[in-house]
Amino acid sequence: MSIIGEWEVPAGFLVGNRVTRWGSCMARIVIADDHGLYRRGLRLALMAGIPSAEIFEASCFDAAVNLLEEQASIDLAILDLNMPGLFHQEVLSDFMAAYPDTRFAIVSGDDSRSEILTALSIGLHGYIVKSQSDEEVVLAVNEILAGRIYVPSLLSRTSADQRSHAPPPPVQNASRRHEGSGDVARLTSRQKDVLKLMAEGYSNKEIARNLDIAEATTKIHAAAVLRELGVRNRTEAAVLLQSWLTRQAS
Repeated sequence: MSIIGEWEVPAGFLVGNRVTRWGSCMARIVIADDHGLYRRGLRLALMAGIPSAEIFEASCFDAAVNLLEEQASIDLAILDLNMPGLFHQEVLSDFMAAYPDTRFAIVSGDDSRSEILTALSIGLHGYIVKSQSDEEVVLAVNEILAGRIYVPSLLSRTSADQRSHAPPPPVQNASRRHEGSGDVARLTSRQKDVLKLMAEGYSNKEIARNLDIAEATTKIHAAAVLRELGVRNRTEAAVLLQSWLTRQAS
């Protein structure tokens, strides 16, 4: 057990570049980020650093879910937490639960201590900061594939350093403190498809059959819809959808 700032890091974690064992042979990796320039740059970096890897790209949450459903045995999914459809970390938890054999890592421009620790607390296997070098990112991916948990070395800043560099508290989720406060327009196209069928009383199995997707995929989208709309059940979601459609028509 080692100490990083005031946080204890269990054995098996990699911090920064202190460990150099890898296990990435024939890895299958999904990169999901709505910023095409960064996504392609990350792909090139991984192709150069891990030539044996097979890499798939997704530009949104819907595409990432589809890739994991369609492609057998994805070893690692690297997701941008801020891409369309992935509204907050509870949605990511549902996604991870559906694919227990896949390792998941976040790539983010946010290097705050609190964000990194929150990501690790929900069971993510790594946190990669977009400002890290190609070499550091390749190291991170290799370590995650080897079964270790990676956190960037910047986490070793002292608490005082973190407070002096800390950004203002996030406000983007404040609206979700109120029931039914979500915006249907923020949903992805697939999530809207699922919502419409939910509102018509379809079960997850029936939705899956209607949309030609796996039932597990339907559950992921359905959970994301309820969380984003801030509702407790499908009935409330249907009411919110009808209200939104009425406003759109007026």
